[in-house]
Amino acid sequence: QVQLVESGGGLVQPGGSLRLSCAASGFTFSSYGMRWYRQAPEKERELVAAISSTGDDTNYAPSVKGRFTISRNNGKNTVYLQMNSLKPEDTAVYYCNAVRGTSYWGQGTQVTVSS
Repeated sequence: QVQLVESGGGLVQPGGSLRLSCAASGFTFSSYGMRWYRQAPEKERELVAAISSTGDDTNYAPSVKGRFTISRNNGKNTVYLQMNSLKPEDTAVYYCNAVRGTSYWGQGTQVTVSS
């Protein structure tokens, strides 16, 4: 059974940091590209960051580049999103996604940036 379980979300003040984790099981994690998406209320889901199966290649949305870092540990079947210098506009539900032809999604974790 395929599972992607996100964790690490919460409430943080502007300028703060959070580290999201996504633990994968039920498929060959090291063969899949991984992505983080987010969806704010009444907005479309947007791609935040992506990492290749080996971790050699990463890409970021312009709005988070320089503040967020995606990484993965294939030995632990886990992908991470380090988020620094958080802004209120980063408030959203964050989802991890595994992709290799087919696509798997996690249930999401809420990130709220507010003073």
